[in-house]
Amino acid sequence: MQRRDFIKSTVAVAVAAELGMGKGQAMVPAHNWGNYDFGSGPQVTDRLNQGPFPQYPPDAVIPTDDVVMTTSSSEEAVPNYGKGLVTYITADSGTEEIKSDNISQAIEDLVRFPLGQQLYIRPTWREVQPRPGRLELPDYVKLVLELAKKNNKRVGLRIQMSAPDYKHEAALPDFVLEKVPKVDLVLSDQESATPAKRFLENPHSRYQPRFDHPFFQQAFKELVGQLAAEFDGNPLIEFIDTFMYGFWGEGHTWPFANNPFPDYQTAERTWMNMLEIQLEHFTRTPLLTNTQPDYSRVGNSELVDRTVRSNNWIRSDTIFIENEQIEALSNRPPWIAALLEQGLPGKPPDPSAADEGISPAENMIAHVIDVGANYFSLWNFHQISAKNLMSYYQAYPVPFDRINRRIGYRVRPSFIWSYRSDGYQGLIVGFANDGIAGVPGVLRVIVESRDGKVLKSGCLDAGYPLPGKIRQAQFVLPNVTDWKGLKLRAEIEVKGMSYPVRWACHQRLDDDGSLTLRPNLRQQV
Repeated sequence: MQRRDFIKSTVAVAVAAELGMGKGQAMVPAHNWGNYDFGSGPQVTDRLNQGPFPQYPPDAVIPTDDVVMTTSSSEEAVPNYGKGLVTYITADSGTEEIKSDNISQAIEDLVRFPLGQQLYIRPTWREVQPRPGRLELPDYVKLVLELAKKNNKRVGLRIQMSAPDYKHEAALPDFVLEKVPKVDLVLSDQESATPAKRFLENPHSRYQPRFDHPFFQQAFKELVGQLAAEFDGNPLIEFIDTFMYGFWGEGHTWPFANNPFPDYQTAERTWMNMLEIQLEHFTRTPLLTNTQPDYSRVGNSELVDRTVRSNNWIRSDTIFIENEQIEALSNRPPWIAALLEQGLPGKPPDPSAADEGISPAENMIAHVIDVGANYFSLWNFHQISAKNLMSYYQAYPVPFDRINRRIGYRVRPSFIWSYRSDGYQGLIVGFANDGIAGVPGVLRVIVESRDGKVLKSGCLDAGYPLPGKIRQAQFVLPNVTDWKGLKLRAEIEVKGMSYPVRWACHQRLDDDGSLTLRPNLRQQV
């Protein structure tokens, strides 16, 4: 199918009218992300007074107070929603990537792999909806969800519309392929000499559908609606990757030079429309959009910008990548989570591969920490197995333990001041973050009595506390006579959902992750 022939057809005219072809493009130019105006972040309800809190006239707002309790950083991994190491169950090529004669047992071993707090799967559209009208999840996806529930882990997932590593079948279901024209992709002269055997061997990677075709748009909207009905707000689901253009849904069809659209405006408008459909349906579960630069000219910059402005999250498919992606990941707003996908080699660790004493695995982990990620993949590229993952952990336990302890946010009530004013008890709490990322949402803090009665509940500003900084907040407790024995607990609020947060402190916590307040300072001489 030639693009110039398609655009002359009556179908193309209808699509042009529906998608508004002819309007100016909205491409967002490359920019530094630090201090860029993405808005103020998620709405904060019940905002706590976050200071300042001067004690002396003429600016005094509280009487002189005393630090009555402190906490220090925990050396343990502290799992919470919005962070963690992610064990990949499937990725580019489905269950064929799992190297085992017993796939079900291999999946169970991966789910139980102790280093991973979250799980990840990447099925194709064909696998989850082979026929129109309803989802028909494959057995391996059902098994992952079942095992996740049993092992108290959550699942992230992406649905692939193009899967160049699936050689036995197309990623799209037949009912879509039969109705939607396809455009052949061609290599540029520059890329013709590039090793691209992986893509050239698979006939399904040599074309892309006309995503702007009315039937495709109708089928896509139906699929997203069915996925949202199953997964949006589902307590087993950590996040959903957005559908993006091309290979694996990452936003490109490298090394091919063209795309299936007649012009850039049509491409951008089509993909923005498809993103809006996802935002409309996934109102409670975060969407992650890849930071892929717009190699294939399909509107990626606008997709990423819209994702961040809607308080959804971002991701990247490798750490050693274009500087544009590193800029976005490391300077994103503090309330935006970032996932770093970086495959470990699919072969045993090779000590001879170290450079100046640093192995490739240690190097990638160090740089994931450098950009302040919330999530990091545990994935042996195209050789998925718990045994392979364990071989790397056993070879390099220090860097894996380091990132497990530091990934994402790690919040705690560092300073606790007590004061009395006009007969009521008050607390000011200085919250610390020992992690490498801000809080990907809004942190709600609750003060409770010994018997569990809520005395005060309120929120910090979105993204706070920031790593390496203290954020103070005031808790006025008019019906309390003594602060000792009160409980301090936290939740993270993301897209209208609340998840319990376990404090990341060395001091003894209650079973639910809350902290019972008690004096623990000794007089300093």
